[in-house]
Amino acid sequence: MSGTILTAVDASIATLTFHNPERHNSVSLQMWKDAASALKGFAEDESVRVVVLAGSGGKSFASGADISEFDRVRSDAQAAAVYDTSLDRFWTALSGHPKPTIAMIRGFCIGGGLNIAACCDVRICGANSRFAVPAAKLGLGYGVTTLKRLVALIGPQFALEILLTARQFNSEEASAMGLVNRVVPDNEVERHVHEMASGIARNAPLTMLAAKRIIHELMDSNARDFSAGEALVKQCFDSADYREGRQAFLEKRAPVFTGR
Repeated sequence: MSGTILTAVDASIATLTFHNPERHNSVSLQMWKDAASALKGFAEDESVRVVVLAGSGGKSFASGADISEFDRVRSDAQAAAVYDTSLDRFWTALSGHPKPTIAMIRGFCIGGGLNIAACCDVRICGANSRFAVPAAKLGLGYGVTTLKRLVALIGPQFALEILLTARQFNSEEASAMGLVNRVVPDNEVERHVHEMASGIARNAPLTMLAAKRIIHELMDSNARDFSAGEALVKQCFDSADYREGRQAFLEKRAPVFTGR
């Protein structure tokens, strides 16, 4: 089995790296499992304020599931159902993550890699990045949960173009679709992401948690009860961080937030 998940935490910024550069950072079943566990750990670690997802080597963010192992772990519908259980744990851990998440995209962002990026809160890519979902060239199907995220991000017209053509899109096209937030020179991607992550890490955690929850609720066409998000907003106003923010403003200094 090739590939692994690398993790690091530095100055409140956690990094999860898909490390399988010889296969453009394709993701094995074990890597999906390990990534889900890592995300859970970051969620529980109070020192972590923001999570960056990246790929090793600089040539690929991620190229999706490791197809070379499909004959063993995803050979038919029954095996695919077992595989998808682990996959769903990862998607739940990422899309529902309480901390802000940033996809640092360099090179190819293909198939499941594009889905990983779509689940993040912010996507920054290099000018030479390439994007695609080649499912129609492999004969595999994309389920409701995955497509719902993509449609919510870029709309049905672009989601259909990506899925039906199965072709690669460049960074300019990805930006026009709304698939990425920013396109920067390839040699500046890491610096740009670090600057953004550092700025986010200094912001009030409860405010960001409330914003994420409410925006996700608004994106969910089935949502009818927004009480959980509103409760988080109330928690912000009752927090020590809100008092700190007001005091820092009056004292004309940078606030120091604790998430309480």
